[in-house]
Order: sequence, then C-alpha cells, then structure tokens
Amino acid sequence: MANLKEIRGRISSISSTMQITRAMKMVSAAKLKKAQDAIVMLRPYSEKLQELIENVNSSSDPDQVSVYAQKREVKRVLFIAVTSNRGLAGAFNSSIVKELNAQFQNNSQYEVEVLSIGKKAYDAVRKTRTVYANASSVFDNLNFDTVAHVTEGVMKSFTEGKFDEVYVIYNKFVNAATQEVTTEKLLPISMEEVDTTESQVETDYIFEPNKAEILDNLIPKSIKTQVFKAILDSVASEHGARMTAMHKATDNAQALKNDLVIFYNKARQAAITNEILEIVSGAEALKNS
Repeated sequence: MANLKEIRGRISSISSTMQITRAMKMVSAAKLKKAQDAIVMLRPYSEKLQELIENVNSSSDPDQVSVYAQKREVKRVLFIAVTSNRGLAGAFNSSIVKELNAQFQNNSQYEVEVLSIGKKAYDAVRKTRTVYANASSVFDNLNFDTVAHVTEGVMKSFTEGKFDEVYVIYNKFVNAATQEVTTEKLLPISMEEVDTTESQVETDYIFEPNKAEILDNLIPKSIKTQVFKAILDSVASEHGARMTAMHKATDNAQALKNDLVIFYNKARQAAITNEILEIVSGAEALKNS
C-alpha cells in the first residue's frame, strides 16, 4: 500500500494537471468563437462563387473547357492533408491520418504524394510516403494570401501534368463537439451544368467582358477559396476538439482526485487508529507491570 506521502504527491500532481487542462479548455473556447465566425462567414461566399461558375458554365461553349477542369487518365494523385501543429485534441489528428491511410489503400494503383498542412500530418507520412511539400507554416500567419500561395503551387503542378487528380482531406466543423472527416476533390474541378429551365429569368445575365474571361478569373479564385475554407474548417474543428478533450480530461482528473482523497482519508484514519491502539496497548502494559 502506498504511504500517505506518496498519495499526497499524487493528489498534488493531479491538481496541477487539472489546472493545465482547465486553462487549455478556456483558451480553446475563446479561440473557437473567432474561428467559428470566420468559417460561418466564408461558407456562403464559397457556395455563391461555385454557383456563379456553374451558371456561367451552363451557357458557355462546350468546347471551351478550363485547364483546371480537364480530365485525363489518372496516374498520379496528390492528397492535401489538413491537420494541426499541436496535439491534445482527442481524435482530431488521428482521424485525418486514418482517412489518409484509407485513401492510400484505395489508390494503391496510382503514384500518390502528400501535401501536409499541419505538423501532425507531416510526421505521420514523412517516413513512409512521398511528401510533395510541407506547408505547416501557414498557421503562423493564417490568411487568404498565405493559403493562396500554397494553392497556386498545386494548381501549377496540375496544369503541368505532375498530378492528374488532387484531393483535400480535412475535418469539417459541425459544432464544438462534432467534426466530420471530409475528402473533397479539388482538381479537376466539376463543371456540371445547372438546370436553367426553372430559373431562366434569374440566370439571364449580360456578361462583361465575356464568359471565357470570367471563368478564367473565377475558377482559380474558387479553387483557392475551397482550400482556404477547408483550413478554416479544420482550425475551428481543432479548437472544438481540444476544448472537448480538455473538458473530458478535467472531469477524469477530478474523478481520480476524488478517489485518491477518499483513499488518503481512509489510510490516514487507519494510521491514526493504529497509533491509538499502540498508545492504549502501551498504557495497559504499564498498568499490568
């Protein structure tokens, strides 16, 4: 049985851990609000941008296919894996790595490379897979221009034929306690035509300068926005996952502390009882001597 000093040390250690986990929970909760607002504001813009592209494409010349929409025989595939640079966020990072490994299995017939956005993704694949690039530094100064610079490199590699398909894997933010692992096809982009019969009046636009030039400007911006949205989703999910994980860690630490306090009190009471018995026994021995 551990002595009282050891138990006091464990209780003190758990109390210190609780202070850390409680502080991390509060920090993540504060950051979550800002990250959540950012992704909520970006989603309508991203959806409207995609809608505009579909509307313009639906009335464009079928022979004028964007370079980013050209489909070719798949030989080389790039996966953009978005994780975080830090841990202590429950299954947030491991779920992305698990999905990435599943994609490796499903695409084993192709040459596969990984663009890691987040140190956890880089650490998971750097020894076993071909790493196209490590863009974990985007989190040091996260904004649209920083992400756009990384995305431009991917777009250039696609147009040059280095990759035939590009996918992005990330945690989609649902709420503070729920994140969905999502795999989206980034390139080649989908240029599905929309049905204009029901909304002919709404989509009957005058295009200036022309549809081809509009698409040439909108499509690259849409691709960059899609990657930026994925990273913002991931950031919000990270803070939500860490807040939930630290909340559970604090509760578990409190339960363990309570058990140790009870155990300590019982052990202390037993020690006091033994001392009393020794004193009484000694007094009785003196009376009988």
